[in-house]
Amino acid sequence: MNFHVITLFPEVIEAYANVSILGRAQKEKKIKVIVHQLRDFAGNKWGKVDERPYGGGPGMVLRAEPVIKAVQKILKTKNPKLKTRIIITSAGGKPLTNAYAKILAKKHQNIIIVCGRYEGIDARAKKVLKADEVSAGPYILTGGELPALAIVDAAARQIPGVLGKFESLEEGRVASHDVYTRPEILKVKGKSYRVPKVLLSGHHAKINALRQKRRSAQK
Repeated sequence: MNFHVITLFPEVIEAYANVSILGRAQKEKKIKVIVHQLRDFAGNKWGKVDERPYGGGPGMVLRAEPVIKAVQKILKTKNPKLKTRIIITSAGGKPLTNAYAKILAKKHQNIIIVCGRYEGIDARAKKVLKADEVSAGPYILTGGELPALAIVDAAARQIPGVLGKFESLEEGRVASHDVYTRPEILKVKGKSYRVPKVLLSGHHAKINALRQKRRSAQK
């Protein structure tokens, strides 16, 4: 599975994608993360890709032309038989969910992600490219690099073998978000914090019941 990320800050994407689980998955050729510098498609000698918004208002807007050119170049160089999804990161997009990540991993071999920046991307780019708009959550970030990485991470971990064991998917486990490991008794400032006794009992039915109860309480 190939992830193409179009951004003004390639180093942000590369720093995360080349280490840990994603880095290992790339070395094992289960995924590939290719980063594209948006300024390379600016169409001017200054690499300028933004302009003031029509209608007035604060900040700058990323021009549609560089975004469209970058995506079109990727589409020309990829295998036409591979199904592609184009995504624009946007605070106003639909929320990223595990269900969406699973669809990306199951139905597409190429994911192109355009990182939003400043006040956003000229809305005509989305229309021309027929792109999804995706948000990482109900908050505003400085740029779209973190949401792009969230999309890559969430989709990549759905690919069998990327996590080592498919059972490592948290959403597939019978578990709460409360987990414990050694020591059995943790002492901090004279107070003892113990692991729940049922987790030490070896009684799997009771352990699963406790985890399901806590999971339900955390929803």
